[in-house]
Amino acid sequence: MSRQVDLNINKLLEGLGLEGEENDFCDFTIADQNSVAESQGITPTTPSNFKPILGGNVTYVVACVILNEKNEILMMQEAKETCAGKWYLPAGRMEKDETIIQAAAREVLEETGLHCKPETLLVVETAGGTWYRFVLTGKVVGGELKTPARADKESLQAKWITNLDEITLRANDVLHLIERAKMYKDSLPGESWHKNILPAPIPHTKDLLRLIVLIKKRSTNRMHVLLSEKSALHFPTCEVNPAKSVHSTLRRFMVEMFGADVAQHRPLGLFNVEADPSAHGCCLTLLVVFRPPLEEVPLIGKCAWHELSQEMEKNLSPFVSKKNSTIELHVVR
Repeated sequence: MSRQVDLNINKLLEGLGLEGEENDFCDFTIADQNSVAESQGITPTTPSNFKPILGGNVTYVVACVILNEKNEILMMQEAKETCAGKWYLPAGRMEKDETIIQAAAREVLEETGLHCKPETLLVVETAGGTWYRFVLTGKVVGGELKTPARADKESLQAKWITNLDEITLRANDVLHLIERAKMYKDSLPGESWHKNILPAPIPHTKDLLRLIVLIKKRSTNRMHVLLSEKSALHFPTCEVNPAKSVHSTLRRFMVEMFGADVAQHRPLGLFNVEADPSAHGCCLTLLVVFRPPLEEVPLIGKCAWHELSQEMEKNLSPFVSKKNSTIELHVVR
């Protein structure tokens, strides 16, 4: 079992995702969440059989932050009536039957005229449990920058911008994403920034939150990871409730496993994202770390702590101790 746990963690660290049986487990479904709500006298608003449908009840958006050798940002000028003339990152909704990577490359081409090669996820943003924006960065590999003479319904033009104060932005929500891309580009090899991680093409019929929960045991000073004992051992996984924020879903799941007085813990960021157009869901693998030692954190759910090998502990330690070593999860609301 220890070997399998190590193998699965290594897959996640490499951005490969988990396939096979590990892909299908869900410990805290929307039906379970509804049962808990009803027991507390709350009427659930989400059907227990909810399934995400792209373009129907869930929205997946991509955005691409591309910087050139002069540190200029690739921006496009909006053509839509509601924001015509304002500037924004190449971005848009994913279409049916395309991957996150394909959607990002398509939006860049349609809105800027340039071909790009996405290289890594930078940020995943969520609003409620039904809106996700996957923010990537990459390199231009061809094409011709769109000029006003080639304006169409996708955009009026595209430019490499040095100073954002010289243009009128459609919204300021891109400023943080641009800053993050600059920091990532300027990071040196061996620094704490995560390696290039792209979404793993693994299908999910639901939107899932998979947890890698780490804790130190005081008596041995060894790191442990939480495993669910429901059916085969696996990393605890819950269904994202479309009526709640991802933070709210996380909180409810932690209470389910540790009780209402769950000890102090913090989500550090994502190891990876799994999504494939053959299904409409996705899976976010989130790193969560407890501050108190294992001896002070009682379990009430069907879970158990598993002691990690020393090699795996060494691999995971930088993710716990260093900033920016995971993909940022930004919960908008």
